Amino acid sequence: MIFSMVGLAVLGFFVGVTSIESHQARQVSTMVPYTAPVEPKLTSTAVVYFSRSGNTALAARQVAKRLDANIYALEVPEYELGLRGLGHSAWDAKARRNDPGNLPDISPSTIDLRPFSTVWLGSPVWFYSPAPPIWAFVEHHRFDGQHVVLFNTFNSNFGDDQIAAFRAKVMEHGAASFEHRSVLRGRMTQQLPPEEMLQAIDDEWF
Repeated sequence: MIFSMVGLAVLGFFVGVTSIESHQARQVSTMVPYTAPVEPKLTSTAVVYFSRSGNTALAARQVAKRLDANIYALEVPEYELGLRGLGHSAWDAKARRNDPGNLPDISPSTIDLRPFSTVWLGSPVWFYSPAPPIWAFVEHHRFDGQHVVLFNTFNSNFGDDQIAAFRAKVMEHGAASFEHRSVLRGRMTQQLPPEEMLQAIDDEWF
């Protein structure tokens, strides 16, 4: 009986989270529409990001618009919105923390970053770490001579050790320099409204 009650409580939590995520995705999907320049230039910027509920996507569009950058979305079909996707994403995030080589397949798997001098990499924070897809992207790419900026949206906190490990990996892959930007959205039921998140990005990142 106790086990059943615990199981129901966990299920209720996950259902609540998926409901909030779906609402957020609808809320931010049409905000800050942005189309990247057709022809990238040598001195231009690329924004590469992964997002589930759309908050990091919104941040990425804001960054790309501010910097007139090319923008690329990473996708992992197993992480789609809903209970199944939430379960897969949570499992993989925990697995990657235990085994850094445990990474998902991403689409696109590679992007030609050579035309760019600066690369912004965006991701939510899962289990105090950038989400597995952005780690997979770094694993598949070189950043020779480029300035890399990691940017995160997060609910509670991120681990400084994980950001340091991400920086080390990026530098190992040839980056000339690294920065980290983040915006705290807050707990699921008390999150920063999208408009305030965008204002925080403008005020604190630029």
